[in-house]
Amino acid sequence: MRALVTGGAGFIGSNLVDALLERGSEVAVIDDLSTGRRENLDWALERGAELVEADIAEAAAVGELVARVRPEAVFHLAAQVDVRRSVADPGFDALVNVVGTANLLEALRRDAAEAAIVFASTGGAIYGEGEGRELPFGEDAALAPEAPYGQSKLAGEGYVGFYRRMHGLAALSLRLGNVYGPRQDPLGEAGVVAIFCGRMRDGRRPTVFGDGLQTRDFIYVGDVVEAMLAAAERLAAGTAGLRDVYNVGTGRETSVLELAASLARIGGRDDFEPQIEPTREGEIQRTASDPSHAEADLNWRAATGVDEGLRITLDAV
Repeated sequence: MRALVTGGAGFIGSNLVDALLERGSEVAVIDDLSTGRRENLDWALERGAELVEADIAEAAAVGELVARVRPEAVFHLAAQVDVRRSVADPGFDALVNVVGTANLLEALRRDAAEAAIVFASTGGAIYGEGEGRELPFGEDAALAPEAPYGQSKLAGEGYVGFYRRMHGLAALSLRLGNVYGPRQDPLGEAGVVAIFCGRMRDGRRPTVFGDGLQTRDFIYVGDVVEAMLAAAERLAAGTAGLRDVYNVGTGRETSVLELAASLARIGGRDDFEPQIEPTREGEIQRTASDPSHAEADLNWRAATGVDEGLRITLDAV
């Protein structure tokens, strides 16, 4: 299978690239390396993957790559994922996450209309605050982004749905939970895991903002990769019976304090006590997403518990 991974030098993307190569796929990656790291692809490049350094917002570069590779499966992970930057510069956030997505879809419509297309969206940033609402969120829950990042990802989902409906592309969006694991960047929604692991490695204590009772749906990167592969495989058989959007999470809430306690236990650090700082403005208190539709339609479910995933992540730091 010929696969194209946008943002393939990033945390999730590079793990996906490795998995595709292990399955025997030919893999092309487009990444401008602004946040992705070339070293994340060292293993992949040695095994024949191709890296094209280009910006997803550059329509000509995207179109040229799609026309040359003519991918059979496309995994769109290239994005601006820093929530704080999205607040400071919403125009740049929209350029990457909305214009970049539209550029890719248009190139695929022209030159790879038969490809299976999986768009990496977000759960927590799109659903918004879960406090006082029924959790875990289903895909039909009210959408209430609290930052431009979530809004731009929601717009990306809309373009994916439009190209599927109007142009017949075999495409769907996956609303990812708070992904963590090896190669994680601390800028993402689950960056707390990377930050805590770094502090554990350096013999320092974790910093917790607020009371530490805020919860997230933490999901291990290997499970997310399996969900993306399952989605592409299912799309290859056609879109009949498939939703436009699926949650990819565990359906379970884990608090920041529970996360710190688990890492302290795994790392053997009795002194890994959180340092409490004031609450950060605009931070979501609770979230979790219901993955039951992904299990039913894509034959996927998360297989890695938080403790197991944290142990793997900590060993990789």
